[in-house]
Amino acid sequence: MGKPTGFLEIDRQDRKYRPASDRIRNYKEFVIPLSEQATRDQAARCMNCGIPYCHTGCPVNNQIPDWNDLVYLDKWEEASRNLHSTNNFPEFTGRVCPAPCEESCTLNLEDVPVTIKTIECAIVDRAWQNGWLKPEIASRKSGKRVAIVGAGPAGMAAAQQLARAGHHVEVFEKNAKPGGLLRYGIPDFKMEKQLIDRRVEQMEAEGVVFNTGVHIGVDRKIEELTGAFDAILLAGGSEKPRDLPVPGRELDGVHFAMEFLPQQNRRVSGEPPADNRPIIAAGKHVVVIGGGDTGSDCIGTSVRQGALSVKQLEIMPEPPEKPNKLVTWPDWPAKLRTSSSHQEGAERLFSVLTQEITGENGRVTRIKCVEVDDRMQPIPGSEFELKADLVLLAMGFVHPVHEGMIEVLGVKLDGRGNVQANVKDYRTSDPKVYSAGDMRRGQSLVVWAIREGRQAARAIDEALMGSTLLPR
Repeated sequence: MGKPTGFLEIDRQDRKYRPASDRIRNYKEFVIPLSEQATRDQAARCMNCGIPYCHTGCPVNNQIPDWNDLVYLDKWEEASRNLHSTNNFPEFTGRVCPAPCEESCTLNLEDVPVTIKTIECAIVDRAWQNGWLKPEIASRKSGKRVAIVGAGPAGMAAAQQLARAGHHVEVFEKNAKPGGLLRYGIPDFKMEKQLIDRRVEQMEAEGVVFNTGVHIGVDRKIEELTGAFDAILLAGGSEKPRDLPVPGRELDGVHFAMEFLPQQNRRVSGEPPADNRPIIAAGKHVVVIGGGDTGSDCIGTSVRQGALSVKQLEIMPEPPEKPNKLVTWPDWPAKLRTSSSHQEGAERLFSVLTQEITGENGRVTRIKCVEVDDRMQPIPGSEFELKADLVLLAMGFVHPVHEGMIEVLGVKLDGRGNVQANVKDYRTSDPKVYSAGDMRRGQSLVVWAIREGRQAARAIDEALMGSTLLPR
């Protein structure tokens, strides 16, 4: 503990945003990093608790007090080694993770948690700038071959771990570039894609082979992998979106969020569109149905495209601005979370149910809504209408797509339609096939995907070699 009185002497200071009027003009990241000294001061606030509850909140088991102390002591390279010992991609989580570790921080009992996410991002960005993150090439090859289906954070984390353990690893990705939702779902203004490209280059130098534009179960049969590889890891996403079964759903201008967001990401990167139906918010009244992170991303993208207005509907009641810490801490609380996109000009409506979508000449023009009570039942007389030229459905995802690969493999599914595998060995009902990430657990956070990819890699290495040195 570098500064025992740091939390008493130093106020919490976090990264700031560039003004909304400036940042909505482009798709670049707009977070302003803290200075080196300010970051060290924030690291000094860590109390090095006897029971570090931040570990409870962090799915990848980051040794947060340790690298806070190292940053305070100006030992940045050692802090980077410590951080990377538990997290393959802290530049991703340092930008898009909601930071459950900060909710679990003891100082959060006073609403001033350590700025863990900011410090994490500063460590890894400094490591890249100083050339500390070299490819870690295995000194000895195992002769074993592992196929990974899906190049999202779970698949990438598993691939890197297995390659460093000496296995031949091939990743099969249906899109043109690796990254999964990191590349095609999360907007560039939250995380620019050269960060993914940089990691992919590192992994390729470590021996990982990326086969992009290959849709297993569609372009290539899964049976080809089962015959050519010693183990297969299913690390795809939870891509079956939750639909809105109301009259008018079929109208033109009503789209899933994941039809809308990837198009803009492809435009920013110069990648050809995946379809010929451009979905643009410019000059339109946009209604986003769903109050989560995906809905927030739809708001920020719509604003940048030039929407006339943006409204976000959420069926759940508005949560409190401040949770009762004596009831919720150190767990993740239900509280009102306002994203940078919300601050850019969106109106949020809570306890609202969409009853019907109406239109003219086959195109959406309005939606009919009603307020609901705490039991999600419509309140008589509370009906209202909203003008809508574009409706984006961001209500989450129910399970992975079953048609194709999963159906052909015949692996067992759990009660929610996810691929069934436990968190001890991540093995499916087919002993040669493993599963991790959203395809196994359902839609979740990037940090959970990284955790499961790492743990699945350890299980595969142990199964192939009889023992493993990979961390769990």
